[in-house]
Amino acid sequence: MDEALPPQAVEKGQGILPLFAWLSPSYPVGCYAYSHTLEWAVEAGDVADKEALVAWLRDQMTLGFGRNDAILLSHAYRAVEAGHEAALVNVNELALAFSPSAELYLETSQQGRSFLDATLAAWPAPGLLDLDGDVAFPVAMGMAAAAHRVPLPLTLNAYLFGLVQTLVSAAIRLAPIGQTAGIRVCSTLAPTVQEVAKQAIGLSLDDIGSATFRADLGSFHHENQYTRLFRS
Repeated sequence: MDEALPPQAVEKGQGILPLFAWLSPSYPVGCYAYSHTLEWAVEAGDVADKEALVAWLRDQMTLGFGRNDAILLSHAYRAVEAGHEAALVNVNELALAFSPSAELYLETSQQGRSFLDATLAAWPAPGLLDLDGDVAFPVAMGMAAAAHRVPLPLTLNAYLFGLVQTLVSAAIRLAPIGQTAGIRVCSTLAPTVQEVAKQAIGLSLDDIGSATFRADLGSFHHENQYTRLFRS
């Protein structure tokens, strides 16, 4: 006869289940519509093969929006955990203000608003607030994870790896790499994701910053790009 799992094991397993739903391609946040300037990078010739994509994504994770998102997510998580609504509002305003362009503002605010609306409807929890107006995507994810008591380190790793997978999917649709190469890119960047997540937990909002200038400027060029598959 199979032995039943101890109650604490069942509870722990259920505690991480929301992440599988929230980061699934089927979750209605519209992530498939955005490339975070990757479409312009491919058009400009900056990303033409697997090696270039790995380098581009690693920079985005360590020097750009990936690291910043992880810091913002962590502070949103702690604000909800502490029941500090004013701190949460401050983090969200800062997250939105750090968007380098109109397209990238739309990317984070549309996904964040869609994520929060869907989660409030399908995964409500005590402490999960409905912020008025625009909500940055990492802030919405941090809010939901804290309200559902999903461990912060696990949330950070899952969120960042989800960003990598979303951008790799965009690269496959843009055709500089194929599906097998895409899987290899994700595997290659897994240690980078883990390191960024580990560092972000201990960083303050004053540590936010970016050095991905060409990619940020690329979002302005993307606005006027002749042919486009993506909204950013």
